[in-house]
Amino acid sequence: MIWRQLFPGVAEADWRDWRWQQRNALTSAEELGRIVALTDRERRGLALAEGGARVGVTPYYASLMDPGHPACPVRMQAIPAPAEAGNAPGDLEDPIGEEPHRPARAIVHKYRDRALFLVVDRCAVYCRHCTRRRITLGGGGGFDRAAVEEGLAYIREHPEVRDVIVSGGDPLVLSDGRLEEILAGLRAVPHVQLLRVATRAPVTCPMRITEALAALLRRFAPLFVITHFNHPKECTADARDACERLVDHGVPVENQSVLLRGVNSSARILTDLNQTLLTFRVRPYYLHQGDLAAGTAHLRTPLSTGIAILDAMRGRTSGLAIPHLAVDLPGGGGKVTLQPSYLLGEGSQVAGGQDVRGHWLRDSSGERRFYPAPPGEDCACAYEKVYYADAE
Repeated sequence: MIWRQLFPGVAEADWRDWRWQQRNALTSAEELGRIVALTDRERRGLALAEGGARVGVTPYYASLMDPGHPACPVRMQAIPAPAEAGNAPGDLEDPIGEEPHRPARAIVHKYRDRALFLVVDRCAVYCRHCTRRRITLGGGGGFDRAAVEEGLAYIREHPEVRDVIVSGGDPLVLSDGRLEEILAGLRAVPHVQLLRVATRAPVTCPMRITEALAALLRRFAPLFVITHFNHPKECTADARDACERLVDHGVPVENQSVLLRGVNSSARILTDLNQTLLTFRVRPYYLHQGDLAAGTAHLRTPLSTGIAILDAMRGRTSGLAIPHLAVDLPGGGGKVTLQPSYLLGEGSQVAGGQDVRGHWLRDSSGERRFYPAPPGEDCACAYEKVYYADAE
C-alpha cells in the first residue's frame, strides 16, 4: 500500500481511524512537500493562503496525489493556486445569494419547502473550488450549539419546510453523538419528511463511514447521503467500501460533481467517473457548473463545455450515468438545468398518404428523426380533482 511508504511508522489502526486522519491533516508546504514535488506555483499558492484561507488535506486524500504531476486532479482540488488569492470579473463572496435568505445563523431558506442547515464550518479536506468558501475557508464564524439550537427552532416554527439538507462545512467531521443529537432534533419535527446529509467523507476520509455511523444514519430514514466525487482517481477501494456500507445499511447515496476546468472537463473522464460510481451503487445526480465564488475563476468552464460534454455522453453510456447539468444562478435565483438541444422544430411528414404534423428532432449521432403529434391535445387529468379533493 502506497500510504505505508508515504507515512512510515503509522500503524494501520491509526490509518483506519477517521479521527487520526482529521487530526493529522496536512496544512503546510512543508508537510505537503513530503508527499509531492511541489511546483513553484503550488508553493506560491500555499504562501498566499497562509494566514487567510484554510488548507487541510487528510493523509488518505494526500496519498491519492500524483507526486510528480502538478495537473493531478487531487492536487488541483486540494492545493491552492495563486489565482485563488485574487478575484476575476463577476466573482462574488456570496455567489448563489444565500445571505439574504439566512433568517438564522445556521439556516439558509431559499426554497419554500427546503432548508439548508449549516451545522459546522470545518471540513476534513478544504476543496479549493468550494462555493461556501466565505464560511469554510475561515471567514464566516463557527456554528456552536447555540446556533444549531436556533436553527432547529426555526425549522420547528416553519411547517412549510419538509426537506432539510444538513451541511456546512462537512457535518461528518462531527462525532456520532453530536450528529445523532442534530438528526434526532430534526426527525422530532413532524413536518420534516426528508433528511439529506451533504458530505465529502466517502471521497476524502472514507474511514469516517463506519458500521456505527451507517447504522446511525439508517435510524433517521428517509435520509439520503449526498456526496461529491469529481474524478475517477478518487474512486478507490476504500471509497467503494464506504459507499457500499451506507447502501447496505439502507442509506441511499447520490453524487454531485462540480465541473472543474483541467480536472474533469472531459466527456471521457466524467463518463468513466459516473460509470464507476454506478458500480459503487451511487447515483450520479448533478454536475454543477462552477459557482462564481471569489477566487475560483481559474477552475470554471464556459457553459458550452458542460453542454458539449453531456451531448458527447448521450447515446454512449447509460442514462443512469448522465447527471443533470445544474447552474445555481447568481443572486439567489436558484438552480436551473441545461442540456443539449435535440429539438429541431415543428414540421410534418407524409405517412399513409397523409400529411402528419409533429416535431423533428436529432438523435445522439446527429440523424434527424420525426415524432408525430398525437390526435388529441387535451392533457387534463380527469381524476385529479377527485384524488386531491381533501387537500383543497
